[in-house]
Amino acid sequence: MPNTVQRHVLTALVQNVPGVLAHISGMLASRGYNIDSLAVGETEDAHLSRMTFVVVGDNSVLEQVGKQLEKIVTVVEVVDVSSQDYVERDLLLMKAKAPAGNTRSEIRELVDIFRGKIVDVGPEEIMVEISGRENKVQAFIERMRPYGITEIVRTGRIAMVRSGNEGTTGVRSDSGVGSS
Repeated sequence: MPNTVQRHVLTALVQNVPGVLAHISGMLASRGYNIDSLAVGETEDAHLSRMTFVVVGDNSVLEQVGKQLEKIVTVVEVVDVSSQDYVERDLLLMKAKAPAGNTRSEIRELVDIFRGKIVDVGPEEIMVEISGRENKVQAFIERMRPYGITEIVRTGRIAMVRSGNEGTTGVRSDSGVGSS
């Protein structure tokens, strides 16, 4: 099987202490690995945070990123989510030009089709929230371009392995930290 360039979604369970994000992102950058997407948030355990990041590269890049993460003391567990059956989401907030009348009605229809929400309405603009897979969010952005996008904010990807498929794939899991 050829070693092709692909998108890898990784999650890292890390100790919730100051400097972890800077340490991990700095380590990856210093070794020339580009982070395509990054999201960090609390977990069910107040002592741990979960980082979800997307790196693009071949299997050797994935292997090297995993090895580098394993060296970081504050990293508890790393999982290659994209090698398993998983659910992935991205959240988008967008402001777009939407003067009252037909244009606003067309945009409202598009938002409904993409199962989004209008979360703020101004005299000449609206703010929309869309969540879903990256390709859905990107498709919505493309459909909205002709109306005039004024601002976009995205969370980056978050991902979780589906129930019954949990497990690590060739990466470290320290069982003592943060376990109940």
